[in-house]
Amino acid sequence: MATYLKTGKSSAQQQDEDRKVRETVEGIITDIRTSGDAAVRKYSERFDHWSPVSFRLTDAEIEKVVASVPARIIEDIRFAQTQIRNFARHQRSAITDLEVETLPGVILGHKNIPVSSAGCYIPGGRYPMIASAHMSIITAKEAGVERVIACTPPTKGGIPAETVAAMKMAGADEIYILGGVQAVVAMAVGTETMAPVNMIVGPGNAYVAEAKRQLFGRVGIDLFAGPTEVLVIADETADAEMVACDILGQAEHGPTSPGALITTSRRLAEETIVEIERQLKILPTGDVARIAWQDNGMILLVENEAEAVAEADKLAYEHVEVLTRDPGFFLERMKNYGALFLGPETNVAYGDKVIGTNHILPTKGAANYTGGLWVGKFLKTCTYQRCTEAASALVGEYAMRLCEIEGFMAHREQAALRVRRYIPEHSKQ
Repeated sequence: MATYLKTGKSSAQQQDEDRKVRETVEGIITDIRTSGDAAVRKYSERFDHWSPVSFRLTDAEIEKVVASVPARIIEDIRFAQTQIRNFARHQRSAITDLEVETLPGVILGHKNIPVSSAGCYIPGGRYPMIASAHMSIITAKEAGVERVIACTPPTKGGIPAETVAAMKMAGADEIYILGGVQAVVAMAVGTETMAPVNMIVGPGNAYVAEAKRQLFGRVGIDLFAGPTEVLVIADETADAEMVACDILGQAEHGPTSPGALITTSRRLAEETIVEIERQLKILPTGDVARIAWQDNGMILLVENEAEAVAEADKLAYEHVEVLTRDPGFFLERMKNYGALFLGPETNVAYGDKVIGTNHILPTKGAANYTGGLWVGKFLKTCTYQRCTEAASALVGEYAMRLCEIEGFMAHREQAALRVRRYIPEHSKQ
C-alpha cells in the first residue's frame, strides 16, 4: 500500500488560490475586450512597468536585437532549433490525408488543414524562456500555419535579446514585447493594433493557463500548460543526488511548481530528503526552489513497480523521469504523462531545451486526456464525401428510413430527393 512520506498543499488551499486567479483573469479579459489597446497598455504598465510606443517590434528593431546576441548563443539556438524542427518534421510526415472507397461509388476522406493563424506565448519574467520560442513557433510553422505571431514579456525593463533572436530564427511573422494575461488576451480577441489569431499556444504561469482556459471557444488552445511538474520514479538502483537534482531542476521554475518522488526504496526516499536540503543551500535559485519543495513537494513509498505505475498514472504529471532497473516497464504500462524520460542518461532539461521533443506539455491532470504540443495540434482533420448516382440512391434509401425513425422529416426529404432523381422508378411511386 502506498504511503506518503511528504505532501504539499491541501486541496482546499489550492482551490482557494485557483479561485483568486480565476477572478483576476476574468476582470482582465473583460477590460481588454472592452477597451482594447488602452487596457493592454494599462496592464503592461502595471505588471511589467513596460509601455513602449509600440509593443510590436519592427523589422529593423529585430535585426538590431539579433545582431547584439553573441555568435556562440546564436549557434546554440540554431542547434536546438534544428533538433526541434527535425522531430516536428518527422511528426508531420506521419500525418497523412485519407481517401477510401467504402462502398462501390462512395468516396470518403479527410484532409489535414493547418489553422490560418496562431499566437505563441513565450514566458519571461523570472527567466527568459528562450526554448519556448522553438517549441511553439517552429512547431506551428512545420504544421503549415501561415501567420504565426509571438509575444514575450520584457526582462528587467528591456527587450530580451536572446528570446527575440530565437523567435526570429524560428520563423515568427510578428514579434511583440508584451507579457502575461494581457498578451494572451490581446492575441485571442484582437485590438486596434493586433489582428486576432485562431489558436493560442505556449506555457505560462497559473494566470496565463487560466486565461487560455477562459478564452477556449473564442480561440483554440494547445492544452493547459501551467506551472511545471516533475515526477521521478526510482528504485534502489537510483541515487539520491540525481533524484534531488532532477526534482530541484523543475522546482526552480517557481514557487508553485510541484516535484514528486515515487519509490520502492525507503532508504532512497529518506536520503533524497536529506540531499534536497543539501542542494538547496548551494543552488543559486534555491530561494525559489525551496518554497516550491516545501509547498508542493511529495514523496510516495510504494511496494512494487506495478503500484508505482498506478500511482504515477493517478498523478498524471507533466514530466516523468524513470530511474529504475527497467525503464521499459513504465514505457509499456504508463498511460498518463506529458513526456517520459527513460533512464539516468536523459533528463527533463534535455527535453526542455534541446533534444527535439516538445516541452509544452499538459499539467494539473490534463495528461489524463491529452499529450503535449506537436504539429498535429495545429491541424484540423476535416472530412469530405462524394458519391456516384447509383451509390447515392443506395445510401439514400437507408437514410430515408433512419431519418424517419428519428422524426427528422426534412432530413428524410434530402435523401428521398436523391432516390427519386437517381432511381427513376421511385419518381413514379
